[in-house]
Amino acid sequence: MPFFYNYFHRHKETQVTLILKGEGTLIVGNYTQPFKAGDIYVIGANQPHIFKSDPAYFKELQDDSAHAIHIFFDQSRILNSFIDIPEMEPIQKFLDSTCSGLQLPPEHFDKVCRSIKKISEADKLKRLLYFLKLLQHLSNNVRDWKSLSTGLPNLSFTESEGIRMNDVYQYTISHYAENITLEKIASVAHITPHAFCKYFKKHTNKTYNTFLNEVRINEACKKIMSGNFDCIASIAYSTGFNSAINFNKVFKKIMGLSPSEYIKEYKYSLKKQASSAA
Repeated sequence: MPFFYNYFHRHKETQVTLILKGEGTLIVGNYTQPFKAGDIYVIGANQPHIFKSDPAYFKELQDDSAHAIHIFFDQSRILNSFIDIPEMEPIQKFLDSTCSGLQLPPEHFDKVCRSIKKISEADKLKRLLYFLKLLQHLSNNVRDWKSLSTGLPNLSFTESEGIRMNDVYQYTISHYAENITLEKIASVAHITPHAFCKYFKKHTNKTYNTFLNEVRINEACKKIMSGNFDCIASIAYSTGFNSAINFNKVFKKIMGLSPSEYIKEYKYSLKKQASSAA
């Protein structure tokens, strides 16, 4: 595809996603982070989400710019026939933990990537058997999953609310570097600024300004990882902050590290990966 599915949406199926090519911003419920090739996610049933490709993917459309394998499965249909078997107990516990979304630790990528590709290439009974084998591996051998949750319960959306939230998310991700006033974002949602503040807080358990800062910090992290910056101040201004001081403060609050500490840690992780591969 030229870009990933471009709408905030949900479905009753649990979703396993392998990102093979492309990058952007992942929003799951009220959680936000960058995604990139080499990531594997488990998105819970009825969990609102979007894999939003970076703006560059929409400027020059190329059919092979974004590539992912998605496995969708309805737990109530596929697994109920097996779930009472004692051997399935670890799988059931694992699936119960996916309701808010999980990200696979990177050290498991190679094996799980091969398993997902085998499932996509198989059919009929062989596909089902490969799939159950994947669930067995994820439940028995993978620890230290990264939770895609803020610790808050899942938030429900009606279809009309989902459309409105999609408009807000889409506008924010596309215009994060600009001065987005409360009046402007409220007009995107077609409600008054006062009503918008209450509406957004009700549906995300956070203020819009908090969400906007999270999107901006995600974009800052992408710039750091790509090396596409001259200095920390240039990152701050290019991601919508009006001062480097404010950027440093918000970055540390969200990431737990200052920008300079994050850069050092990222460079160290790259050296570690390089030495492991050598």
